[in-house]
Amino acid sequence: MAFEGLTDRLQKAMEKLRRKPKVTEADLRETMREIRLALLEADVNFKVVKDFVKTVREKAAGAEVLKGLNPAQQIVKIVNDELTKLMGEEAVPLNKAPHIPTVIMMVGLQGAGKTTTAGKLALRLKNENHARPMFIAADVYRPAAITQLQQVADQIDVPVFEKGTDVDPVEIVREGMEVAQKNHNDYVIIDTAGRLQIDEQLMDELANIKELVNPNEILLVIDSMIGQNAVNTAQGFDDKLDITGVILTKLDGDTRGGAAMSIRAVTGKPIKFVGEGEKMEDLDVFHPDRMASRILGMGDMMTLIEKAQKNFDEEQAQETMDKMRENTFDYNDFLAQMDQVTKMGPLENIIKMMPGMANNPALKNLNLDPKQFAHIRAIVLSMTPEERENPDIMNPSRRRRLAAGAGRPIVEVNRMIKQFNQMRKMMKQVTNGNFNGMQNMFGGQMPGGKMGQMAMNRMARKMKKDKQKRIKKLRKLRKKK
Repeated sequence: MAFEGLTDRLQKAMEKLRRKPKVTEADLRETMREIRLALLEADVNFKVVKDFVKTVREKAAGAEVLKGLNPAQQIVKIVNDELTKLMGEEAVPLNKAPHIPTVIMMVGLQGAGKTTTAGKLALRLKNENHARPMFIAADVYRPAAITQLQQVADQIDVPVFEKGTDVDPVEIVREGMEVAQKNHNDYVIIDTAGRLQIDEQLMDELANIKELVNPNEILLVIDSMIGQNAVNTAQGFDDKLDITGVILTKLDGDTRGGAAMSIRAVTGKPIKFVGEGEKMEDLDVFHPDRMASRILGMGDMMTLIEKAQKNFDEEQAQETMDKMRENTFDYNDFLAQMDQVTKMGPLENIIKMMPGMANNPALKNLNLDPKQFAHIRAIVLSMTPEERENPDIMNPSRRRRLAAGAGRPIVEVNRMIKQFNQMRKMMKQVTNGNFNGMQNMFGGQMPGGKMGQMAMNRMARKMKKDKQKRIKKLRKLRKKK
């Protein structure tokens, strides 16, 4: 994630406070200095950092905080609340027209990922709103821009209106809107031209398109990796076009991520979506409170749960839970679960959404190479149906046969079987509300310390509470069938 360095610095600063039985004014000054340096290193705008630190210091310096119970935890809460405010407090939905079509104008510099993001947004509208979007190809300058948009559109089965590269973009948009109205498309996404930098000709063209269609959304697509320039770009487009929102791309890249924390404060315009992956499904709503929680290393369980709900079949998930609880989970179930987990995105991103896992030392040497999944799949598929259904019969001769069949070393086969057995044992405990198995994985200490332990305890209570609800719902589903 973009904020790993910042998360690490902030966690260390907060940990120093937590170890102190009493927090003094000097301790607070030292912590605020470290927070200021961490934010500046993460490429957060200087003025934004100055105002942020001043606000946190004023709220934390009160006698009721420093002399109260758990002053360190209160300061963490203040920092979390102010980070959330800095980034916008709550998620902002897309504007929608009272009558179709809703018009979304995508703007931004070249290389920000505008066309791909337009595709991700269209797919999201199709999947979540059952929408019938249409693209208008209004970038007639960049080589192969129209071809790229058509390729993206083909992947998600969305029509593209284009008139080639010899027609004025404003005229293309005019004709495209007529086609959209005729075909009753409920969303029109206009893929406009970009430049390497903001110039008058580009802005005039975009202003003319805006005047013609009066879009419901003007979404600025910004590459998170450009750092401080992201704020300057946002200001430039906002001054000329009065943008309605921002989409940040490449937030999963090797970047300091300060743009996400500066744009809202500087422009007053919300970040509506973030792109954190290369797949067409990798576009998420931006939740400031969840992002603040992730930056402070407290995880993002809500997004994790939403991803799971989107990718997991509820009835199948319940059957798997029952199998784990009864210890009848086999390699067929393992393969099915592995397929569903990979749909949620890169495994390292999923793990880091758990409280305390963003910079957990136990993950430093964890090999999360996607090729490992392919190797594990090859080993499992080399098993006979009997072996997949009865994990306990894997004797040495069967393991040697598996290694030969999958083309993998015997050591790798043994390691996979050992990990499967450990996971099966741990998941049996977890599904029964006992998190000791998970705690043992991390040397007897729950990831995230007390905060991680509290989050896991809450999860255990919720699992027990929801168990009966799931069973009742499953029974109703079965009766309907």
